[in-house]
Amino acid sequence: MGREEWNTLLAAQTSPLPFMKHEYLCALYDSGSATPESGWAWCMATLRRGGVLVGGVATFLKGHSYGEYVFDWAWADAYRRHGLPYYPKLLGAVPFTPVPGTRVLAAHPGVREALVKALRNFAERQRLSSAHLLFIEEDERAAFEADGWMLREGVQFHWQNDPAQPCADFADLLARLQREKRKKIQQERRRVTDAGVSFTAHVGRGIGADEWDFFYRCYTLTYAAHHSTPYLTKDFFDQMARQMPDHWLMFVGRRGGEPIAASLVAIDADQRVAWGRYWGSVEYVPCLHFEACYYQPLAWCIENGFERFEGGAQGEHKMARGLLPVRTTSAHWLRDPRFASAVADFLAQEGQGIQSYVDELRERNPFKEGSAGEPAGSRED
Repeated sequence: MGREEWNTLLAAQTSPLPFMKHEYLCALYDSGSATPESGWAWCMATLRRGGVLVGGVATFLKGHSYGEYVFDWAWADAYRRHGLPYYPKLLGAVPFTPVPGTRVLAAHPGVREALVKALRNFAERQRLSSAHLLFIEEDERAAFEADGWMLREGVQFHWQNDPAQPCADFADLLARLQREKRKKIQQERRRVTDAGVSFTAHVGRGIGADEWDFFYRCYTLTYAAHHSTPYLTKDFFDQMARQMPDHWLMFVGRRGGEPIAASLVAIDADQRVAWGRYWGSVEYVPCLHFEACYYQPLAWCIENGFERFEGGAQGEHKMARGLLPVRTTSAHWLRDPRFASAVADFLAQEGQGIQSYVDELRERNPFKEGSAGEPAGSRED
């Protein structure tokens, strides 16, 4: 499968993600970040007609459930307690990347339906416990439902500019928030400024080798603070700098000329979308995380005409900073009918809980009533 043909097919999708590009996927493997040794055995599914690539899915045989962000540990434990193997399972996802977007690349809906069936048939033939496609796009739901897959809802928090009344700048965004939310953000930003920290933004090839090296140091320190090991290797980010520079935006916080923090944001200038990804610091400064991961990216997005900023998985605290709840969807198939029935019941109950949760969150909308804060066309509907 060649780079050009894969990327051409990807570009034709409803929500083509930079994380699905050939260069990104290859870098995950070549850098040693997602390999069979780390529990990610690559199993790419492709469909050709007349020698032309018309469909494809990045799938893996997974030996664990780390790095997925749609948690099925309880399902695996239930299998274990019944003396049945849950792993390996078939997973369709971008490793370590909880970003909604097109997962089943298809030239037309018929190809998508064929690939969905093929994935299930493959899992059945290999006698795998299950198959999972994570963070699928809305227009993929029908194909999975028609093939008998179960859908699981989740919640993330995204900021979306109002196309009818776009924010003029970050001050305009603050003006649309409720007074208490606005004051809290102003106080948090002031604490960073009073600590003598200021930020610079570096885009694409403007991110130098020193910035990449410092960022990676910060990235590893974040994992160390949580007593865990980074998923992505230094070589992965080196490859991103060389092969996909235009998809990256980095903020570096400095005090007295010395860097003390960095955050990395993925961007797609064509779609006008940004995704918060990683951050870290070499020392603790109150509210530095919020400045690096939310306020700097939001201000940059508004200034550069970006339409959406996705803040990553989970986190109700993002609402107070202008990111509102949107639904995410994943598709699941379990081979054992007994477990499938039990999971279906669980997902029905969980889905009701998700709906109640989203309704509750909407009642806590941080924007002033009547302001242009509610994102139009977001995925919650």
